[in-house]
Amino acid sequence: YGHYDVQPEEPVELWVTPAFEPAIRDGKLYARGSADMKGNLLTAIQGVEAIAEDNGRVPPINVKFIFEGEEEIGSPNLRQVVRDNRVRLAADAVISADGGQFGFDTPSLTVALKGLGGCQVNLRTANTDLHSGMFGAKVPNAVQSMVQLAATFHDEDGRIAVDGFYEQVLDLTDEERAEIALVAEDDEALKSSLGIKSLWGEPGWTSREREWGRPTLDLNGIWGGFQEDGIKTVTPSEAHLKITCRLVPNQTPEGVVELIRAHVERNRPPGSTVEVVRLTGSATPFSIDRSNPVHKAAETVLTELFGKPPVITRSGGTIPATGIFQDELSIDTVNYAWAMPGSGAHAPNEWYRIEDYYRGRIGYAALLAYLGTAQS
Repeated sequence: YGHYDVQPEEPVELWVTPAFEPAIRDGKLYARGSADMKGNLLTAIQGVEAIAEDNGRVPPINVKFIFEGEEEIGSPNLRQVVRDNRVRLAADAVISADGGQFGFDTPSLTVALKGLGGCQVNLRTANTDLHSGMFGAKVPNAVQSMVQLAATFHDEDGRIAVDGFYEQVLDLTDEERAEIALVAEDDEALKSSLGIKSLWGEPGWTSREREWGRPTLDLNGIWGGFQEDGIKTVTPSEAHLKITCRLVPNQTPEGVVELIRAHVERNRPPGSTVEVVRLTGSATPFSIDRSNPVHKAAETVLTELFGKPPVITRSGGTIPATGIFQDELSIDTVNYAWAMPGSGAHAPNEWYRIEDYYRGRIGYAALLAYLGTAQS
């Protein structure tokens, strides 16, 4: 599995070279989608091609490819495609080329991914924008009202303040927390690399635990009123807010949107009307059965390639396909990809190391060869 769609290139001015004109600098390929995930996708395709060439132009096991172009918007149509093609897509396991390794010299296998749910909040006060001199002192300002509403989603410590949000959350076990501690975040290094003064988030959990095992509610964008250059003295009549939530086991996209809807209604600023519109594209949380034979095979191959066993990781990100394959085909997904930390996925100057491109091709060929031997 893989996807060929990418994030927009904005902000364009921060790219050293044009986003869609690949450039090689210092052993890295810079381009939008190089790491997430056209580079990863090409690595997988050529790895399969290599083992097929070495095996009489036939892979040692049956391989099916499914590539989509809507992953970055939540795979809104993939579930129906999979449902309509269950027989065609039947398999023992899925290998996902989306993701990466834990470090340049540290292999990893990701055993869990977060789900995703999102919505847009639309707020209106008057039926049109108004002259701020005549109405600014007596009519609610929609942007101000939205800012007031947005501030209610978290408490001062960073805990999500939506009633019931944590009610269904399956907490990390002591064993899981101990496993995560083996690959703990270096908080000081993180702050330095990001140019921030402090971290933020739900108290009682380490930064890595929050990233991998706790739900989030993010305000992704807020807008309204006049936003062009210059000045326009209006009292805005409408404002909008986009929200996405990263979900953990026992949470559902539908459930969190309903909790947000109720929260918005309870905290609706005076003099305003609000609506909550669920966004298309969502995903359920995913975790793999670690006894899966393909997972075990990947563990063996990575150990041989790196000279050390892979660390077990989770991800704060989402790959909707993993939950869809689990729900519709009853098969697990082994995340087996080669991008590296700090590759700038979704950001300007995204890169993919040429060395990892070559090593990844060997990795895919070796995995298929191992599975072929195990099967025989």
